[in-house]
Amino acid sequence: MSGSPEPARGSEPVLMRGGLFSPQNCLSKQQLLSAIRQLQQLLKGQETRFAEGIRHMKSRLAALQNSVSRVASDAPPVSCPALSAPPDGRKFGSKYLVDHEVHFTCNPGFRLVGPSSVVCLPNGTWTGEQPRCRGTSECSSQPCQNGGTCVEGVGQHRCICPPGRTGSRCQHQGGEDLRHCHQTQRCQELSSAAFLSSDVNECELYGQEGRPRLCMHACVNTPGSYRCTCPSGYHTLTDGKTCEDVDECAGPQPVCPQGTTCINTGGGFQCVSPECPEGSHNVSYVKTSPFQCERNPCPMDSRPCRSMPKTISFHYLSLPSNLKTPITLFRMATASAPGRPGPNSLRFGIVGGNSRGHFVMQRSDRQTGELILVQTLEGPQTLEVDVDMSEYLDRSFQANHVSKVTIFVSPYDF
Repeated sequence: MSGSPEPARGSEPVLMRGGLFSPQNCLSKQQLLSAIRQLQQLLKGQETRFAEGIRHMKSRLAALQNSVSRVASDAPPVSCPALSAPPDGRKFGSKYLVDHEVHFTCNPGFRLVGPSSVVCLPNGTWTGEQPRCRGTSECSSQPCQNGGTCVEGVGQHRCICPPGRTGSRCQHQGGEDLRHCHQTQRCQELSSAAFLSSDVNECELYGQEGRPRLCMHACVNTPGSYRCTCPSGYHTLTDGKTCEDVDECAGPQPVCPQGTTCINTGGGFQCVSPECPEGSHNVSYVKTSPFQCERNPCPMDSRPCRSMPKTISFHYLSLPSNLKTPITLFRMATASAPGRPGPNSLRFGIVGGNSRGHFVMQRSDRQTGELILVQTLEGPQTLEVDVDMSEYLDRSFQANHVSKVTIFVSPYDF
């Protein structure tokens, strides 16, 4: 037949975009490889130009960052106005930069009106107004013992003691000691007219204000002399007048039940067994030593858990009465684990047990805070104060640690 020959089976034209395409129009292998290489070169050029753009952008950003940092470093640090100690009071803390704290306390006979601590804010202001000290009645706490009469003074008081009592609070026993000599030969030699002999009472003589003390504790008059005694829980040293505490916890036999720890105190001891807080709201603690609890890992989405103390430690101190203040009682510090960045900011504070204003917490250096006793304590009494150390990294809260400090105050000033 005449006309165009029919295409062979399997070579039918296929309708493609742009028209008909048949196997006879396909690129050869060499042509296809050449086209691929051209595309690769095109992409490589685009990639090079893109990388150059990225490098240029990074360079511009680095220059901008250096410029901002230089301006920030040249600017003076933000500080708050200087504070002074209130009349009849004291101030603790001499740095007024952001996040630094200043603490206030009053002298004996005065009480603090206003906040006991203020913090310097980033805007250059303090968190509260500067407090003042207001006079109080020293005799309202009934400081005189054994029937003594309290007399008010300016910021102080004085105890007038009844016969047989001495000391600043009438706490010591002493007094006149008259002895009769019943017609002994010695009395007859001293006085032929009377048989009454009056012994010099050294205890009363040296117990007067302004005179040195004969004994550390109590003085007992004896015929022609005197002797010193110590309270229960103390023994007298070889000098005959110094009292030394007996450490009941160091004895050969245990004095506390099993599972408790003995803490020696002035004139006695205490058996303690601190316990971890009970778990609640995805927060639980485990005891890692007799005096420390650690928080178990928090769930990923539990913010309340992460805000709870990471560690809780327990500490016990024994103090005499009327200890001279101010004095540092306790220190808190932090140390980062090897290979891990530590916090670049720490905040210290008192979070419990400071209702009477006996203590302040202040930073002593970059990594350490100190608990300071600023008011004298008179025993016997037991006080508890909870101190907190919060860790921050780039102003972001990381964790906090609580130390529970228990203070046993002896009834004696030695």
